[in-house]
Amino acid sequence: MSSSSTTQTRARRGATVAGAAAAGLAVWIVTVPVLGVEVTARAGEGEMVVGAPAVAAAGVVAALAGWGLLAVLERAGARARTVWTRVALAVLVASLVPPLLQATTVTAGAVLVAMHVAVGATIIAGLGRTARSVSSSERSGALHPQAAR
Repeated sequence: MSSSSTTQTRARRGATVAGAAAAGLAVWIVTVPVLGVEVTARAGEGEMVVGAPAVAAAGVVAALAGWGLLAVLERAGARARTVWTRVALAVLVASLVPPLLQATTVTAGAVLVAMHVAVGATIIAGLGRTARSVSSSERSGALHPQAAR
């Protein structure tokens, strides 16, 4: 992969990280300050209000985790995009369960699920289109650096 192509890929993936945070925040902004919904979830023995910083941080962490997994899969095999997309979809579906169990109201649960879907869809669309296939010679070089000399 050329230096220019690598830079473009990193920039697109970085934009996806920011976009994931923005997607979650967009849902939060519409529902909390605009519509006046209080989004609370059970946390241990008590409840916590889900605020903008937590929403943004969750989006960033999820996107960085997705980026990391994609990078590992790209080095390991030619089907990185397919495997990554399937894993990402499975993680998104699994991530919908905790909001439904921990939300304190049906409305809060719906908002939390909407945030998860917005963030997940942004990550899947954004990172998925940057996935590259790795040639067997690149894989061999990455896995066996001495053989590439």
